[in-house]
Amino acid sequence: MTNNDILKKLRVALMLRDDQIVEILELVDFRISKSELGAFFRAEDHENYMECGDQVLRNFLNGLVIHLRGTKENPKNPNDVLAKHKAEIPKKDSTKERPEFKASPKDAEKGRGDKAPSKTGPAAKKPFKKKPATPKIQVVEKVVYKNGKNKK
Repeated sequence: MTNNDILKKLRVALMLRDDQIVEILELVDFRISKSELGAFFRAEDHENYMECGDQVLRNFLNGLVIHLRGTKENPKNPNDVLAKHKAEIPKKDSTKERPEFKASPKDAEKGRGDKAPSKTGPAAKKPFKKKPATPKIQVVEKVVYKNGKNKK
């Protein structure tokens, strides 16, 4: 299992957003931008994918301990912290009735699978008219530079 996989699983299990992960890393004085962090969560074949190094994972785990447990001077209950994270996640309103979407064809003949749509109906396309090409206007004059000696 790679460091990226571990980081992804922790992110999902703890329901953390990118900005929260950046804050956790700042607890141990490790600075990272959201875009750098996003590179760890990309697909491996993506051009901006970046392998999560040992240092990033180590600092994240140390910061996570401080985030969940607190410090010696200011201890926290990890269950309270996790409950706070759950409360911050917006809940989806699944009780609201949503109308079922059914695609209706614009042209009645288009919806029929046995025949091709007619070209004479309201959906007939107009031919594309090409505008005549205008000659290019030369904006800058051609300049001859004389650098150095005259060549004969």
